[in-house]
Amino acid sequence: MLNAKIADHHLARQACIYIRQSTMAQVRLNQESTERQYNLANQAKSLGWTPEQIRILDGDLAQSGQQTTRRDDFKTLVSDVAMGQVGAIFSLESSRLARSNKDWHRLLELCAITKTLVFDGDGCYDPADFNDGLVLGMKGTFAQAELHIIRARLHGGKLNKAQKGELRFPLPVGLVFDGDKIILDPDQEVQGAVRAVFELFQQENTAYGVVQRFHQLGLLFPRRAYGGTWNGKLIWGRLTHSRVIGVLANPSYAGAYVFGRYQSCKQIDAAGEICTRLRRMPEEQWRVVIADHHPGYITWEQFLANRRRLEANRTNNEVFSGPVREGLCLLQGVLFCGICGRRLTVRYQGNRGLYPIYECNWRHREALPPHRMCLPAKPLDDAISERLLTAVTPLTIKLALAALTNLEARDRVISAQWHRRIERASYEADLAERRYEESDPSNRLVASTLEKRWNDAMQRVLELKAELAHFERQTMRSVTAKQKQQILRLGQDFPRLWKAPTTSARDRKRILRLLIRDITVVKDPQPKLLHLQICWQGGATETIEVRQRPNYPEAIRYPDSFVAKIRTLAGQFDDKEIAARLNRERLTSPTGKPFTASMINWIRHKHRIFRPSPPDGTLNVSQVRAKYGVSLWVVHYWIEHGIVPATQRKPNAPYAITIDDAVDRRLRKWVANSSHLHSTSPTQTV
Repeated sequence: MLNAKIADHHLARQACIYIRQSTMAQVRLNQESTERQYNLANQAKSLGWTPEQIRILDGDLAQSGQQTTRRDDFKTLVSDVAMGQVGAIFSLESSRLARSNKDWHRLLELCAITKTLVFDGDGCYDPADFNDGLVLGMKGTFAQAELHIIRARLHGGKLNKAQKGELRFPLPVGLVFDGDKIILDPDQEVQGAVRAVFELFQQENTAYGVVQRFHQLGLLFPRRAYGGTWNGKLIWGRLTHSRVIGVLANPSYAGAYVFGRYQSCKQIDAAGEICTRLRRMPEEQWRVVIADHHPGYITWEQFLANRRRLEANRTNNEVFSGPVREGLCLLQGVLFCGICGRRLTVRYQGNRGLYPIYECNWRHREALPPHRMCLPAKPLDDAISERLLTAVTPLTIKLALAALTNLEARDRVISAQWHRRIERASYEADLAERRYEESDPSNRLVASTLEKRWNDAMQRVLELKAELAHFERQTMRSVTAKQKQQILRLGQDFPRLWKAPTTSARDRKRILRLLIRDITVVKDPQPKLLHLQICWQGGATETIEVRQRPNYPEAIRYPDSFVAKIRTLAGQFDDKEIAARLNRERLTSPTGKPFTASMINWIRHKHRIFRPSPPDGTLNVSQVRAKYGVSLWVVHYWIEHGIVPATQRKPNAPYAITIDDAVDRRLRKWVANSSHLHSTSPTQTV
């Protein structure tokens, strides 16, 4: 039957022997399968192909058949088949050629077009024949289904073993297997290096800070080699940021057994190929989590706190305050925009970057019209510093300690109830033990039942003790008397500590974040006025007002109250007298200079403050001229000759002319009888 399908044009072309194993372990361990695939060359020889025509393609050993990526020999085989250079393809089974139906059916279609035969362990197939093509297609489908079933069976076994905490996987540095148990590495140097990472993170609060401290102290960190000559051995080297992140994010260091932190998923890469990559899964999607599975370096609560801190340290998040940095801006990371709700960033202005400002640049980054939220840092920092100094007082600390004392009393009441439960459970366990000891050992039916009750009672005592330890670790509040005294002294020393030159900006930011959760800045319709909405760590909120420093033109501008004072004085005194009075009152200009007559003159000109008007009931020269229609020299003639009563506060000061009814009648009669005055223009000046 084999020879009947082989034609001369098949023997005139190449016979390709395709050899593949899925993994390197199969290549090393399953050598019989590899040898059987190489022996296919003898089968091709016996069917009529010469040794020169037989081509062995074994470059895809240790490569998966699920895709064509990194399978260069399979690509070569497909291209040669498409060009009509291959007469037959030999493989041990169809799954060796491809595990993907897409690749398998594409190869069969090319074989049918170029009249290429396919040989496997069951026989010879001509893809151009309908029946043979149908059988090959079903074989590819069965191979893919078989792969799915095997994978599901293996994964189910792994998951079942992981649920019992018995599935082994490579442990991080600092943990080793002791038989079936996981213990801390007996090497004290390794334990010290791992503990140093967690302790320094508690001090620095950032992974980069831990790396810098390790390098400053000249410490090294171990890593375990896998494969090669150094397989399983520890290699000491410099600590990197990625290693710190891996240590802090690994729950194994918290004594927890976790399965399913990573999951493989299929993606399409830049070349258009389907590839499988590992993806980090969120905590709520971990398959198996067994707490207190083995000894750990930290508690589970510390592990969760470290993860929250790492999440908060991200610079591209809009929720958390970010890490404490070395800049001078006190509110860096905790100040939020009252318009869009996003965090304000820090920017430095000036040639040397000496003028820090808080700026909301989110809309600028998104190419949107920006809202003007650009604030100098110093007024805001000073306002919050002053509020902190008034908030942290001995009285407030004493009240907080009193509240803590009340909470401690409540916790002690609850803890006492827990201890009563444990005492009752211990009594039941002792009672079960006595009943077991009093039973007849030869009566195994009764003895086994009593023994089980005793074991159950002892197990119940252990469970209650574990629950009590968990309660005390998470809920119990306990502060010693010495610590309370230190906290009370802190209330008196806090202002000195805050203002001390030895207190760095980074330490001030840490103190600030212990007290304040976040601050939202809202602009008031009134210019230069801000509202800072403070959210304290305890949940209380308050709003304080901050007035920004005016710009230079506004700073040197005379206030309205001062202008009003000049307007009042100008009604009684001239410019020189006004300047003298202001200087006697020790008043200066906005630039700190004493007043002069020219400065008062400029103020009157700027604010349209004219010469003082005459007192009530009196007229000046211009008003008399307009009333009687005479010239100014006539009015001065009347004043000089006593025709009208006029007073002058000082030489060259305006006249205050008093005109009663008698004077008014005399002037009108004098004007009416004077023809010379009628010929004079009222606007004539002297």
